[in-house]
Amino acid sequence: MHISAKADYATRALLELAREPARPLTCEAMASSQHVPFRFLKSVVGELRRAGLVRSQRGCEGGYWLGRPADEITLLDVVRAVDGELITLRGEPLAGLDYPGAAAGLPGIWRRIEADAAALLGGTTLAALLPPGTAGQPARKGAA
Repeated sequence: MHISAKADYATRALLELAREPARPLTCEAMASSQHVPFRFLKSVVGELRRAGLVRSQRGCEGGYWLGRPADEITLLDVVRAVDGELITLRGEPLAGLDYPGAAAGLPGIWRRIEADAAALLGGTTLAALLPPGTAGQPARKGAA
């Protein structure tokens, strides 16, 4: 299975935004803090904006914010926003995959892997990935 740089960078940028949701961040700030290429991140953030996962404002007070609360954005949302299909085989979706003869059972395994990955990613929110006590994540009981 391949996790694209776009999905990784998109998630890292969103986690930066989720860490302090009250203030906007520029692409430059996100790229710098996560050590990712600015130009690549700029195009990825554009895809996140079109998907509604971030919102933007121009000007000196501008930047990017999360488009929804961190506990409402899943990793599946992020991957689908920047990559489209979760898993493909030679660039094609798995839905219509069919093999003859001895390999007839293989497409079912590929689809099961995709379903399991979708369940894991769909059950993991940005908020769940934030360190305890950050602005976007409530402190855990007993944490100082």
